[in-house]
Amino acid sequence: MLPESFPQLAQPHSPELQRSSSAGYFAVMKDLRNQFGQPIGPPVADWRPRRSPPRTPMQGTHCIVEPIDPRRHAADLHAAFQTDHEGRIWTYMSYGPFPGLDEFEDWLAAYCLGSDPMFHAIVDKASGKAAGFASFLRINPSNGVIEVGNIAYSPPLQRTKAATEAVFLMMKRAFGELGYRRCEWKCDALNELSKDAAARLGFRFEGVFRQAVVYKGRNRDTAWYSVIDTEWPVLEAAFTAWLDPANFNADGAQVAGLADIRSGLAG
Repeated sequence: MLPESFPQLAQPHSPELQRSSSAGYFAVMKDLRNQFGQPIGPPVADWRPRRSPPRTPMQGTHCIVEPIDPRRHAADLHAAFQTDHEGRIWTYMSYGPFPGLDEFEDWLAAYCLGSDPMFHAIVDKASGKAAGFASFLRINPSNGVIEVGNIAYSPPLQRTKAATEAVFLMMKRAFGELGYRRCEWKCDALNELSKDAAARLGFRFEGVFRQAVVYKGRNRDTAWYSVIDTEWPVLEAAFTAWLDPANFNADGAQVAGLADIRSGLAG
């Protein structure tokens, strides 16, 4: 059973948590020095480069996250995205919107079938239809670093259990299956919804890269977030507890929020 209440978790992109995380990190670092007395990072024992993500489905309770196949997914994805009548979901994307199905199919075939970014369709198990997509990108097996990005959720997918579970499955593949050390999340620094999502999912704010990108004829300052492998066990337990049927009442409303559960588990 889940606890009835949890203490409030500081937002991962809050200045307070950023300062405390940095202070703790550098307190450890200053005690590690080489023969010249210079501070150095901790050893990574028996490190080996990791594998690239496989092109296999990730099975969840509420969704399947599977490599995009335009022949199977294009029509369902386009129909789902068209329910966003104003095109709001494309504001902070470097691509889209896609008024016509043919245009969307051509874009999927040209841009979404490579190995990096590696695009996946998010298939809602209840309907059996693809309702959004996300990708692995900036895949760096040598250093065990990977990003989850290009996240586009149609209105039917937004704020659902499947929406949360999809990111959980991708992080679980990165950390649990492949043994990566770091998972990144990046977004336009003006994209408040994406920053709030990163915080809710447990990513920690690291800073802003100014004038990092030009897209759609405008500047983007990029906000950087991450989760590292030592943080993953608590996050995995929190995702599992949040997705537990016991965490939802008869009307489908959550009993405890993901951030609250995570805070309670972290003690």
